[in-house]
Amino acid sequence: MTQTVVASQTRTALIGFDQPFCVIGERINPTGRKKLAAEMLAGNFDTVKADALAQVAAGATMLDVNAGVTSIDPNLSEPPLLAATIELVQSLVDIPLCIDSSVPAALAAALAVCKGRPLVNSVTGEVDRLELVLPLCKKYDVPVIAISNDETGISEDPDVRFEVAKKIVEHAMDYGIKPHDIVVDPLVMPIGAMGTAGLQVFALLRRLREELKVNTSCGASNVSFGLPHRHGINAAFLPMAIASGMTSAIMNPCRPVEMEAIHAANVLMGTDANCQTWISTYRDHVPGNTTSPTAAPAAPGGRRRGGREARRPRATA
Repeated sequence: MTQTVVASQTRTALIGFDQPFCVIGERINPTGRKKLAAEMLAGNFDTVKADALAQVAAGATMLDVNAGVTSIDPNLSEPPLLAATIELVQSLVDIPLCIDSSVPAALAAALAVCKGRPLVNSVTGEVDRLELVLPLCKKYDVPVIAISNDETGISEDPDVRFEVAKKIVEHAMDYGIKPHDIVVDPLVMPIGAMGTAGLQVFALLRRLREELKVNTSCGASNVSFGLPHRHGINAAFLPMAIASGMTSAIMNPCRPVEMEAIHAANVLMGTDANCQTWISTYRDHVPGNTTSPTAAPAAPGGRRRGGREARRPRATA
């Protein structure tokens, strides 16, 4: 089975078809969060600290870290800011990180200070982009999220998105990067704008698993963009995507209904041995309680003591 290894300095996690679903916490991202962007530009990381700790407590497997604040020249400001944010977050939590930037210089700065084996988010199918990001991934021996769009933009045709993903995997192999270190984002379209978006992505996930044999991820909340009660849609989408082959998602782990859906999917997919994580998480569950239960603490090596094994455009909730 394909397994993508990610690690912090002290903990290893696996993304794979035979592993519990990998929850990549999305909250450390100033995109669309003006208050957080202003804080980070001013050197105030109080919200970053709070979001990091809350997501780990809610059961995140990894944390996505983005410092793409609006500024005059992101090439000058984002690299040191992202590096500083990475250093701060990894001083607070011990789970693996997903380094999130569209600026290659920022990725390089973050990789230089990040301990362990982070996931890089991301690379797209444009040749110049591939030639900037893939050498960094090879240099630091880290896996990368491959987003299924290229010079032609984001296609509504899932077959085109599959071919872009295949191109990225083949290009990565030219750099000596194996398919197990490519995590494909097939691009989830908003279901409110495209009624077939769910059916398309489920079919595409099956092809990516069966034909390319790669792990997959997505910005999960994209599917509900523009709709009311988005978390109900997200909670239905996630287990359906898992059943179709998706192995990770960038999402908000502090949403109990979505995390409950993922825990249940792990039980039903056979990746929660003896239902141990479900039992340890929900044995004291009170019906109607909307607070997020604290996940079972994780033991060294990436396995939670409850039995569960211890990262573009995406819309954040």
